[in-house]
Amino acid sequence: MQAITEAEESPIATTDITTQSISLWSGPVAGGVLLIAFLAFPGFYPPMSPADSAEQVAAFYADNQALIRFSMITLNLCGILLAPYFMVIVVQMKRMATQSHVFAYCYLTAAVSGATIVALADIFFLVAAFRPERDPELILLLNDLAWITLIAPVGMLVAQNLLLGLAIYFDDGPEPVFPRWVGHLSVVTALAMAPAVGAAVFTSGPLAWNGAISFWLRNIAFIAFVVVMFPVLRGALRRQAAAESVA
Repeated sequence: MQAITEAEESPIATTDITTQSISLWSGPVAGGVLLIAFLAFPGFYPPMSPADSAEQVAAFYADNQALIRFSMITLNLCGILLAPYFMVIVVQMKRMATQSHVFAYCYLTAAVSGATIVALADIFFLVAAFRPERDPELILLLNDLAWITLIAPVGMLVAQNLLLGLAIYFDDGPEPVFPRWVGHLSVVTALAMAPAVGAAVFTSGPLAWNGAISFWLRNIAFIAFVVVMFPVLRGALRRQAAAESVA
């Protein structure tokens, strides 16, 4: 009874749980919208080949201009909806029993950097589709910029997952915020995504931007991590609410 009274007298805790819950549920909403954007872009299934000629690439943008614009504008407007989802991870990392919040702040920086890179790739795709009558060599250049920017810069994603893993391993409190297996999952995800950096070098094979490792393994690892973290974060919020006596 005393705990309930304290919670009613301190609405800050209740507000914190509520805002985290809203941010967490933005993840599935953003995921659904981004899936529509992914399916609308014909160059993702199968992914375009780096070996395509300038004429082939120019023809792709000329023939699919409307779908490309719809897909990339949707991504431009709604991709940021994933940011609140990752910020819930940051807030939970700050609850961990470590000597400082350095891991959480570094995770925040990496997440923001990753979102910026994706936004740049989105712009390059849009610019390539903006004037399909351009010289095919220029469209090829923009297409290369878009794909390499989208796939190759995985440093931020690798850092995010390694930082989360380290934070979990250092969380030595009596009731850890996340189960230890989430740390293992984060490290494995980082290792699975790291080879995609090869997309900036290879034009064929599994490390090219359309390859089994750089495209499929990278993206499947990211999606799997986001999906698995949803129930993990819900559990962490429930434990936080119970610890703070919040209904």
